[in-house]
Amino acid sequence: MTLPNNEQSLGLYVHIPWCVQKCPYCDFNSHNLKGGMPESEYVSHVLDDLSADLDLVRRSDGSLREVSTIFIGGGTPSLLSVDAMARLLQGIKQRMPVKIGAEITMEANPGTVEADKFVGFAEAGITRISVGVQSFNQKQLSALGRIHDSQQAVSAIELASSLNIRSFNLDLMHGLPGQSIDDAMEDLEQAIALNPPHLSWYQLTIEPNTSFHSKPPTLPDDDVLWEIQEQGHAMLAKAGYLQYEISAYSKPGHQCQHNLNYWRFGDYLGIGCGAHGKISRPSEVSGLSEVSRLSASAKSSLTIQRTVKVKHPKGFMDLTKPYLDKIIDVEHDDLAFEFFMNRFRIFEVCQKSEFQRCTGTELSELNKQHIEKAVAMGLLNESPDAWQVTDLGKRYLNSLLDLFV
Repeated sequence: MTLPNNEQSLGLYVHIPWCVQKCPYCDFNSHNLKGGMPESEYVSHVLDDLSADLDLVRRSDGSLREVSTIFIGGGTPSLLSVDAMARLLQGIKQRMPVKIGAEITMEANPGTVEADKFVGFAEAGITRISVGVQSFNQKQLSALGRIHDSQQAVSAIELASSLNIRSFNLDLMHGLPGQSIDDAMEDLEQAIALNPPHLSWYQLTIEPNTSFHSKPPTLPDDDVLWEIQEQGHAMLAKAGYLQYEISAYSKPGHQCQHNLNYWRFGDYLGIGCGAHGKISRPSEVSGLSEVSRLSASAKSSLTIQRTVKVKHPKGFMDLTKPYLDKIIDVEHDDLAFEFFMNRFRIFEVCQKSEFQRCTGTELSELNKQHIEKAVAMGLLNESPDAWQVTDLGKRYLNSLLDLFV
C-alpha cells in the first residue's frame, strides 16, 4: 500500500475494560465486572470517542487516513455480546475508512468462550482471535487466578481453529511460580500440538500495582528461566515457528500485523477507557498548537504525539467530561529511544531510512556514540544502510535499549 505524504500506517486499538475477575499478575487497565456490563452505553461512548479523535488523522485536504488494522483488547472483549461487537465494528467503519481485508483482532478468555459467540464474532467481522490460555496446568491456572480450566483452554483453541477466519493466536506464559523446566516444556508442547498459526510465549514478570507485587510468589531462578527459554526456542523452531519478536512466534504469513505496526513505530489511535494512542503529523500542519510547534518537533519534520484516555469506566462514560485525559508531545531528545525501544523488539533488519521516515529526524542528529557502543558490545550489527540486533542483543535487549535513554 502506498501511503501519501510518506505518512505512517495507521492502526486502531479499542479497549474493553471489564474482566470476570482481576488476575494477580495483570497491570492492564481492567476492572472486575460487578453485575451486568453496560455494553450498549459503553459502545456508544467508544464510538463517540473515535469521532472526537478523527481530526488527529485528518490530512490537510480534509480526507481521513485509512485504518489498516484493528485490535480489540482489554480486559476481556469476549464478554461483549455478538450484537455489541457487530455494532462496534459497523460504527468504526461508518466513521472512517478501513482497509479492505484489514486484520481485525479480538482478545478472548477461554472461560468466557461459547461456540455460538465465537461464530457470531467471526460473522461480525473479526478475522483474528487471540486466546489467553497462559497455561494448561491446572495448578498454575489457579495460581495465576485464571477463571478457566485446562479443558476449556483446549476447547477454546479447537473452536478458534474450526472457524473460517484468517488466523488465531494462543497466549502462553512461562517462568510461573514454582514451574520446573519440564513443566514449562510440557505446557509448550501441548500448545504446539494444537497447531496455532501464531503463538505468544512470554515470561511472567512482576509488575507494580498488582497483587503479585504486594505478595510476590516464588519464581524460577535465572538459570532455570534461561534454560526454559533455550529449550523452548528450539522446540518452537523445530515445529516450524519463526520468532519475529521477543515473545512472538508464528507460522509463515501469520505475524500479527497490528503489533508489527506498533513495533515499527507506526501510528495508532487508542479509543476506550485508558487506551493509549500514538500519532505523527507533519509539523507544519495548520491547527497544531503553538506549544506543539515549538516543543518536541521543532527540529523534526514530524510532530509525534501520544494520547491517553480517561482510565476508569465511570469517568470515561461521564458525559460532562472529555474522553481525552492528556496528549503529550514526544520531545525531540526522546525520539531515538522511543523509536529503537519499539523497533529493536522485532528481529527484521531495520533500514536506516526507517528512522528518518518514522521520526522526521535526520540521521546526522542521531547520537552515533550510542550506536558505536552497542556495536562494540556485540548487541548490534551496523552496515551503511541498516542495523540488525544480534543474538546477544536479543538476549540482553534491555541493555541495548538502555544505551539510548
